Amino acid sequence: MFETLTDRFDAVFSKLRGRGRLSEADVDDALREIRLALLQADVNLRVVRDFVARVKDELVGVDLSQSLTPSQQVVQVVHDEMKRILGGETLRLAYASRPPTVILLAGLQGSGKTTTAAKLASFYKRNEGRNPLLVGADLQRPAAVEQLRVLGEQVGVPVFSEASDPVTVAKKGLEEAVRLGRDVLIVDTAGRLAIDEELMDEVRRVSETTTPHYTFLVIDAMTGQDAVATAEAFHKTLELDGVILTKVDGDARGGAALSVKEVVGRPIVFTSTGEKLGDFDQFHPDRMADRILGMGDVLTLIEKAEANLDRQQAEVTLDRLQQGHFSLEDFLEQMQQVKKMGPLSGLVGMIPGLPKELRNAEIDDGLMGPIEAIIRSMTPEERQNPSIINGSRRLRVARGSGTSTTEVNELLDRFKQMQAYMRQMATMPGLSGRVARRAGSGGKKSNKKKKRR
Repeated sequence: MFETLTDRFDAVFSKLRGRGRLSEADVDDALREIRLALLQADVNLRVVRDFVARVKDELVGVDLSQSLTPSQQVVQVVHDEMKRILGGETLRLAYASRPPTVILLAGLQGSGKTTTAAKLASFYKRNEGRNPLLVGADLQRPAAVEQLRVLGEQVGVPVFSEASDPVTVAKKGLEEAVRLGRDVLIVDTAGRLAIDEELMDEVRRVSETTTPHYTFLVIDAMTGQDAVATAEAFHKTLELDGVILTKVDGDARGGAALSVKEVVGRPIVFTSTGEKLGDFDQFHPDRMADRILGMGDVLTLIEKAEANLDRQQAEVTLDRLQQGHFSLEDFLEQMQQVKKMGPLSGLVGMIPGLPKELRNAEIDDGLMGPIEAIIRSMTPEERQNPSIINGSRRLRVARGSGTSTTEVNELLDRFKQMQAYMRQMATMPGLSGRVARRAGSGGKKSNKKKKRR
């Protein structure tokens, strides 16, 4: 979402590198570029003015830190201010002393509210260990309740609704959550194509009936400044607790994300980062500031790995690396693991230090398909020892995978280079220690004890 803004910031900071001291002219030039970059990203004008003014106050007349270069000092100040306008601190999720914790979702039609309800339920169930119940109170849009039931089934969360009016459905849904012992209740309300009195009155009455602990507004990140106006209107009626941004994986310029906290006074709480029900993350202002300034997002990358990768399989692979072995079977297994973490282009953007060309590269996940097909067309012996794959075997593999011998040759050549690199890694100091520490936290430790006995 912030690729263009990141590139603009990178250009600003590059101009400052190598300078011994920040003059007022240097700061003015940098701030002029930053102001333009934010405006082109569709950030609210008042937010831009305040942001630039605060950065200037921090930089002008301040002596250069002994440990930082001028560009690093600008980055540090811009990062702190960026984190501030994004919300400052991550919202800590709290729960009602007497369950259920009621969460009301509001928003315009087309913002992805119903899908977000299911994603939120999945988040609470998967990440927080809760037992949510979904309530389909959107009786305005045809098939909205049925859509929620289908999504609820996919994430393993029950859905309550009935042919009545939204207020009654919400009330009975709360009673059902208490009866079933569900500790989180997520109410999906109706939306409209535009804000009107009927919509606001309905969602207000649903709120009064359920007295939610959290009221979240679901906003499509693609709508830009209109999203901020929508948030202001809903906040006057409902007193929002936070915002959930959807479609942040699209080509939105980011203005909504950078404006909503400063204008409405309520933070972004969650972001929907893809079409899959698992593509849903808690929003961390500091991490987003890192990504906007091209610093990557290592913590989120680690969390995705921990949530999706098979730890036992990872330990087996580390053991094989330590011994200098890495086969096409291992390579295929690692590909399967990485695919669970989401689109490759999104993962690449989280790696710090990458050049702009790699960070913004369009990576087609479909390219992994032919590679998988080629490896799966090999025999187990060929996967373990690719050197035995002669001309006739390559032709057989190509035909079996629906590819060409050229593609098979390219894969084998690249894998040979990768193998050499992996063997080199295996000799690096400290790798064996890391493997031992990882293995020591799992079942392998007890196995080794038995062997010693």
